[in-house]
Amino acid sequence: MQSMLAAAQAKVPQIDIVEARARHGRAVFVDVRDHHEVAAGHIPGALHVPRGHLEFIADPASSSHPSQMAADTELVIYCAAGGRSALAAATLQEMGYANVSNLVGGYSAWVNTGGPTEGG
Repeated sequence: MQSMLAAAQAKVPQIDIVEARARHGRAVFVDVRDHHEVAAGHIPGALHVPRGHLEFIADPASSSHPSQMAADTELVIYCAAGGRSALAAATLQEMGYANVSNLVGGYSAWVNTGGPTEGG
């Protein structure tokens, strides 16, 4: 598992909390955490795409595909701490999404540095 994670982190641009805040409002933030995690709080405006459903929802041919996830849209992927989101971002790249990055530290880093949240 660690080698898969390291490969994903090497492949996908990793952005820190400062860069993520700069992109908030212009990029689409995609939360790949589970439903119960999102219910406890999330980044405002984030699109919830559970990691277990990512490939199905991200497929443009799927009836579940959200219009916000166009292949050329800037996407910032996050989870609780950055691991699941790194793997998810690598998967999205493999599916043809060109402008994908991973939020290092995930939602935890966002909250711990005073980032705005909603829900919970």
